[in-house]
Amino acid sequence: MGHSLRLDAYLQFASKAFQREATYRVEVFSEIGSLVLRVYLIRALWTALYAHNRAPANLPLHTIITYSTVALLLSLIFEVDGTRQLREKIRLGTIATDLLKPISIPGSLFSDGVGTTLLHAMSVIPSLLIALLLVHVDRPPDLAAGAAFAAAFALGYAVNFLLNFCMNCVAFWTLETFALQLVVRWLSDLLSGAIIPLTLFPGALQGVLLHLPFAAVYSTPLFVYLGLIHGQQIGRALLEQIAWLIVFSGLGAWIWSRGRDRVVVQGG
Repeated sequence: MGHSLRLDAYLQFASKAFQREATYRVEVFSEIGSLVLRVYLIRALWTALYAHNRAPANLPLHTIITYSTVALLLSLIFEVDGTRQLREKIRLGTIATDLLKPISIPGSLFSDGVGTTLLHAMSVIPSLLIALLLVHVDRPPDLAAGAAFAAAFALGYAVNFLLNFCMNCVAFWTLETFALQLVVRWLSDLLSGAIIPLTLFPGALQGVLLHLPFAAVYSTPLFVYLGLIHGQQIGRALLEQIAWLIVFSGLGAWIWSRGRDRVVVQGG
């Protein structure tokens, strides 16, 4: 019974977040329009680049356009940071009263993020339908690849949440994490494959980047979607995502514990 009540509480967090974000309808529609424009610019950019350069063997024009379009759609979801509320709670001091409540604050932040993500995911559907009028988006090679993509996406989402959570926990000591998040966001955009496929980087550097946590968020789901990795490679990629999930779960639990104790010791 107790577990059921707790689950209901987290579902309420997700529901309230969805309703909160849905009130900003103008932003939702403007986001859809912005996304469609970016899809058009992506097609124009890659078409121009491929017209004057030799295409990589494993990335013909239609594949790179699909890659960039799907990456753009994923960014609508991965850019949602439900943990930013933690930074505000710490800065305003309300974290002290939240710690007295019989709920898990990290769990409530995750639920809030899921609710916000669901609304953003709903905007992906009309965006994709409109984008299909501008570009051709390839589908996963088969059902197995589609299922593997769903698993890789879910793991990437979890890794991304924990990475944001760890960064916002730093606010227990600094009160502000904007500069740190700006740097990490810049590195993530560059090194995750969200903008440029990691297969276009030189060999040695590519080998390093493919095993960083940033790649677990974007590159792994995208490579699975396009069939650039298959068979046992997919299994190894998913295991690597799970490994990063375990690492950031442990790191997040340690930082949260230290930060929470800091609040308790100082009396809120």
